[in-house]
Amino acid sequence: MNKSVLAFLFLIFAFTTVNSQSRKISADSVVVTQHEVTINGNKVSYTATTGTQPVWDENGKPIASLFFTYYKKDGAKNADRPLLISFNGGPGSASVWMHLAYTGPRILNIDDEGYPVQPYGFRENPFSVLDVTDIVYVNPANTGYSRTIPESGKEVDKSKFFGINADITYLADWLNTFVSRYERWESPKFIIGESYGGTRVSGLAYELQERQWMYLNGVIMVSPADYNIYNSDAAISNLDLPYYAATAWHHNMLPNELQQKDLLEVLPEVEDYTLNILMPALARGGSVPIEEKEQIAEKMSFYSGLSKESILAHNLRVPTDFYWKELLRKDGFTVGRLDSRYLGLDGMDAGDSPDFNAEIKSWLHSFTPAINHYLRTELGYKTDLKYYMFGPVHPWNNENNRTRENLRTALAENPYLNILYQVGYYDGACNYFATKYSMWQMDPSGKLSDRIDFKGYRSGHMMYLRSEDLKTANDDIRQFILKSLPGDKPAIYNR
Repeated sequence: MNKSVLAFLFLIFAFTTVNSQSRKISADSVVVTQHEVTINGNKVSYTATTGTQPVWDENGKPIASLFFTYYKKDGAKNADRPLLISFNGGPGSASVWMHLAYTGPRILNIDDEGYPVQPYGFRENPFSVLDVTDIVYVNPANTGYSRTIPESGKEVDKSKFFGINADITYLADWLNTFVSRYERWESPKFIIGESYGGTRVSGLAYELQERQWMYLNGVIMVSPADYNIYNSDAAISNLDLPYYAATAWHHNMLPNELQQKDLLEVLPEVEDYTLNILMPALARGGSVPIEEKEQIAEKMSFYSGLSKESILAHNLRVPTDFYWKELLRKDGFTVGRLDSRYLGLDGMDAGDSPDFNAEIKSWLHSFTPAINHYLRTELGYKTDLKYYMFGPVHPWNNENNRTRENLRTALAENPYLNILYQVGYYDGACNYFATKYSMWQMDPSGKLSDRIDFKGYRSGHMMYLRSEDLKTANDDIRQFILKSLPGDKPAIYNR
């Protein structure tokens, strides 16, 4: 493999701002390298372009520099190759997770269930979607190597970056520049976002269409966060019971009657109970008779692995923090927030929430050395600047969030547009049933349902960390992209 740097392009600052002697990176810089990867048994040669591209204000002055990595298959015409634009979430998270563990040509060294191993590092990803689409991973302001200009102080107008709508606006403008620079206007375009990235790409699909006149073929949401649910009344926002059932099933905490069934046999039953019994009861609040409340608590205990008494003590509204602490309390463990397969050890068993999120600590353990090593050695991008796994972006403005409604509008306005949801059953932060609910509310008429796909996996927030799901989830994206290419079919609705 040729890892030599083939070209440097610095458009604003001098070369010395990128080398390892500086704590700053040029606002506009590129390093280009050549590579190969074998995907599903076929060799793919590709070019990696790693660098920065400015965000400009209305006067053309750089106000931020966004770090990106762009992979392009060699020898392919842009008009014939889809472009997949990838974001992670947070808000404040770098685009490291899906880059180095999911869709990219390299994945970090972890075991088959996603746990850290040493030596740290990376290897080829035999299931990458680079065989069917080019990919660009974008780090929003103050994540990865991306920075506002200046990095701090009163001159930084945080309102231009750190909020739902500001984030969508400047990223859409940045993408317009990227697509123009790399001659991708002819390409079918897809956008993928994980966690808060689901909110981000929902908004971007509309913003790109309405303000940049850029129409997408597909939106992929991986474990998406819908803040409209989180800010709703308890009757709506309490969609956790199916997730509790999945977690309890994984840890063998359900009664034998349920435990002996397959997970996918258990979940529909719990979903039905949640929609038709639990949510109506929560809507009635304190008017529910004691006898009925006890019956519901008994059934919730049956499905969740918690005691009836603890459920009644929470008035049938069991907080996720409490669940992560309580489920395995007698065994001396907590369970993970983003992936409840992970176990944690608290300082004491008493309390209402875990001391830390076991899964995040595990992921930072393996991802941080891998991405720093990969960028420097494989992609040749060297700097002394800290790579922000999670960067300083708070406070974050969550006001006027219309991303769900705007995604529906974008879907209705663009007959070529399709949507894929990907979720893990053991994700307690952006749980799979809440995603189903959000999907149902996004298309209340049901008229767009034939262009919306939903896929679930036996893993957590980052379902791709489990080797079996890495293959399956990438295959699902691959098939989604291929089916969303219209060929000669015009963008039209027929009666």
